[in-house]
Amino acid sequence: MAHFRTIAILLAILAAAPVVAQQDFSAVEIETVKVADNVYVLIGSGGNVGLSVGSDGAFLVDDQYAPLSDKIRRAISEVTQDDVRFILNTHWHGDHTGGNENFAQQGAVIVAHDNVRKRMQVEQFVPLFDHRAPPAPEGALPVVTFSETATFHWNGKTIHAFHVQTAHTDGDAIIRFEEDDIFHMGDIYWTSGYPRIDVGNGGSVDGVIRAVDAVLAIATDDSRIIPGHGPLPPPGLSGLRSYAEMLKGIRDEVRTLIDEGLSEDEVIAARPTRRFDSEWEGGRSPDSFTQIVYRSLLE
Repeated sequence: MAHFRTIAILLAILAAAPVVAQQDFSAVEIETVKVADNVYVLIGSGGNVGLSVGSDGAFLVDDQYAPLSDKIRRAISEVTQDDVRFILNTHWHGDHTGGNENFAQQGAVIVAHDNVRKRMQVEQFVPLFDHRAPPAPEGALPVVTFSETATFHWNGKTIHAFHVQTAHTDGDAIIRFEEDDIFHMGDIYWTSGYPRIDVGNGGSVDGVIRAVDAVLAIATDDSRIIPGHGPLPPPGLSGLRSYAEMLKGIRDEVRTLIDEGLSEDEVIAARPTRRFDSEWEGGRSPDSFTQIVYRSLLE
């Protein structure tokens, strides 16, 4: 029975894996949400895109999949006629970096953490999804990288990026629009359900928790928090606090079961997510998230 449960989980995960070649983007529409006077969120398919506009030009945080670049450009043109001058990637996954090459061909400078460029340069394997990502084209690679922090003085504001270790991946950056009190957390934060953590490429549940706690320590009750996936939550920290409570609760439950000597299948069967499922099940099954946490804690 345990063997069949594992197979069922893997099939569910594979069905949700981001294989671009099999996706039809023709029906995708880009929704534009205004967050501040010069900051927007573009929601389509893939990671949520941050957009700063002003006298210096358009500045993007992530750019979703390559087939959506024209739709994203059209959405940008509805709020500014300026070209995209910078793209800051929150991490290396293709649903956040897929448009890099298209925008770079029109003059955008790609910026990311050191590990984003390193991972994009060679084939990557995501064990949890049994997915191989080929090397990115040379034109899609970040041309400016940083190890800890990077600061942009752009459109009359300060945009600060800081690296958080072993969170969703090993190359995550959280972006802070300082004067506007806005944080873009990339895939460290999901509002659409249980998160994906790329344990095979440097991610860990403990690292995600540390990153969330870092934002909670500096954000305010008026902050806007942009998730990597899912709808934009209301102002304030209640949503992020609830997310942190869920992560810590499940992590602690799984750790206890591991300490009791239970196997992966036995931990999954114990349903350590039970008290959070009604709020967080979303698009990822509780069993698959339990598997992520279990494997993260064993790393």
